[in-house]
Amino acid sequence: MTHSPSRARDAAFRFEYEPATIRFGSGCVDALEAELERQSLERALIVCGSTVGSTPDVIDPITAGLGDRLAGVFAETTSKKRLGTAVDGLERLEDEDVDVLVSLGGGSSLDVAKVISVLAASDREPAAIGDEFAETGTITVPNEGLVPIVAVPTTLAGADLSQVAGVTAAPESGLVETEVGGGISGPGLMPAAAVYDPDIVATTPESILTGSAMNGFDKGLEAIYAANATPVTDATAMRGLGKLETGLRAFGRGVRDTETFATILEGIVLVQYGISRPDETMLSIVHAFGHGLTRTDDVQQGTAHAVVVPHVLAYLFDQVDARVDVLADALGVADADDPARAVVDRVADVRDALELPTRLRDVDGPEPDEFTAVAEAILADSFMANAPPGLEASVEDIERILEQAW
Repeated sequence: MTHSPSRARDAAFRFEYEPATIRFGSGCVDALEAELERQSLERALIVCGSTVGSTPDVIDPITAGLGDRLAGVFAETTSKKRLGTAVDGLERLEDEDVDVLVSLGGGSSLDVAKVISVLAASDREPAAIGDEFAETGTITVPNEGLVPIVAVPTTLAGADLSQVAGVTAAPESGLVETEVGGGISGPGLMPAAAVYDPDIVATTPESILTGSAMNGFDKGLEAIYAANATPVTDATAMRGLGKLETGLRAFGRGVRDTETFATILEGIVLVQYGISRPDETMLSIVHAFGHGLTRTDDVQQGTAHAVVVPHVLAYLFDQVDARVDVLADALGVADADDPARAVVDRVADVRDALELPTRLRDVDGPEPDEFTAVAEAILADSFMANAPPGLEASVEDIERILEQAW
């Protein structure tokens, strides 16, 4: 399919990126103490959820790897990423005289750790921060004093090389009067180190891994067609998508060895590399759909992605230059007679290999009478600014995609 020259991309770009130090490999959590020593960090507080904190196969290798630098475990994070939880975590940090946070788990634990870091660097009381969050949906990130974070992911969503965090607040915390959702952002929130150990990821239940894997896989797709894609991120995303396609298909066939998890993790690291940069992100329309579908419903974001991503891709390929040739090359279907159709089918194949839902009606999401409101939320999402150049999506277009996915 051809598109008008007016929709062509600008070849000029600026790439500013200061990623975390990356440790990768089977058993690499054994080197946590050595990594802290290299970064002159002395006392670590593990930030995780209660399940992770009480599962020996997960928590024990981390505590052993930290050795004498372990100051304590704060096992109170939840998927809601509560500001009140971060306030409690700040109290633990101060009680234990901590100078580094080790987030262990999925993106929720990492996000809470980032909020704890912001609170620790602020000279304001939690009540004042709650007022700001209620009014603006964000919290000012200080330019200095942030507590460094070491991320040890147990899922595959790929939030680890990121400068942002989601956060919510509930009235029962005493910090806000009504439920509030929002986020924080700043270069200082990039973790000091990210430690990717296939043996740790392998301990995570399949039901959690598959949804998070789809979320991470979609980051690679979006990095290719995002309006602010660069040759640097093209290279890492293409290589990462190839790794993910291979690893996730093997996972779908029941292969659960270290090599498979290492292949998937390598893909996740590569596709997320450079996505989150100062003042910008490369997340785009699929992630806007994820936000719109999960804003009032309990469907997990990766599952929401799984349902809609083939339909979103087909829509993009029909409307604009979404770089189907690059995606086809990355996914090994460049020689197909119809590369656009082949890319959509290959993405659906990855989704199906993970045995994720294929229809909105089969998940705990919005009903058809809510599609207009969902479409409006998707179009208003900040990630839509990164849609491929020339896309002029309407509420009706988004509703049509939701109807196709239903």
